Amino acid sequence: MSRRKVRPEELELWAEVARSTRKLSKSEKPARAPSTPAPKEPPPRAPGAAPLPRFSLGEAAATRPKGYSRPETTAGRLARDPVAMDSKAFTRMKRGKLKPEGRIDLHGMTLDRAHPALVRFILSSQARGLRLVLVITGKGQREDPYDPAPRRRGVLKSQVPQWLRMAPLGAAVLQISEAHIRHGGGGAYYVYLRRLR
Repeated sequence: MSRRKVRPEELELWAEVARSTRKLSKSEKPARAPSTPAPKEPPPRAPGAAPLPRFSLGEAAATRPKGYSRPETTAGRLARDPVAMDSKAFTRMKRGKLKPEGRIDLHGMTLDRAHPALVRFILSSQARGLRLVLVITGKGQREDPYDPAPRRRGVLKSQVPQWLRMAPLGAAVLQISEAHIRHGGGGAYYVYLRRLR
């Protein structure tokens, strides 16, 4: 609170208010409230009512898990997917022994630019008869440890597999898998395409 000088007209007003007051007598003074309230007595029990058993608060609540479980990663979800292609070819692909016939780099694109580019690339690759293509998404920006709000890392990395399962690409894609380290590792996906009939 800032202190300021009192103006003369304010002093005159206060003096007038002070002259119009009178001192209270002892019978007019309000009684002071006690500093601690007296404990209340429990209400009388109804005849024949049994006393409550002893309990502690929260004893019936579900126990909390011991550790924190992180949400499943995109790579974990893809690893759980069943193998829809030839198992020998899938094993060779996962080991990086199959060479991708085409590639697209979505690295650094926004979602609204990356989606149409991916659709064009996948459909044109299937039309040209390509079977294995590489989609590079990048791993995403590193998290800032001083950022007050948690942010999702690698938006394209998590969004691309969803786009590849939805129409119109879902009909063209047979298998999605994270790329081998020689083809980009966690920042790229192998996409195995169906043959056109």
